[in-house]
Amino acid sequence: MSHSHRNERELLAVLADYDRVVEIGIGRRTDVAATLVDRGVTVTATDVYDRAVPDGVRFVRDDVVDPESAIYADADAIYALNLPPELHRPALEVACGADAAFLFTTLGGDQPTVPVERRTLERETLYVARTAAQ
Repeated sequence: MSHSHRNERELLAVLADYDRVVEIGIGRRTDVAATLVDRGVTVTATDVYDRAVPDGVRFVRDDVVDPESAIYADADAIYALNLPPELHRPALEVACGADAAFLFTTLGGDQPTVPVERRTLERETLYVARTAAQ
């Protein structure tokens, strides 16, 4: 099993504990959302651009900097992969507003710009931000 697969498996194990999740900025990487749906998680994906998403994933066009709060209101967790630093705080605010957990990974050497707990995965760190849901 490759590193990336093992890494993803650990990430999925954490996210699959939640019943309803929202992925912020799904982009073209849809495998995590697709696998969560396969595991019975209700997944909504957002992006500032229209994106094709796997069967079973609900897509809503939204900008987390100027969010439509209703999209996130029912989520147990909000997550983002390779989230750029300028979006850490807006995404955290959305999660807090929804009373949801907020989990994210960053690109390369980017450090989180919000208070987090670190969970070390195989090849990267999963950041779990502190929200009221915890």
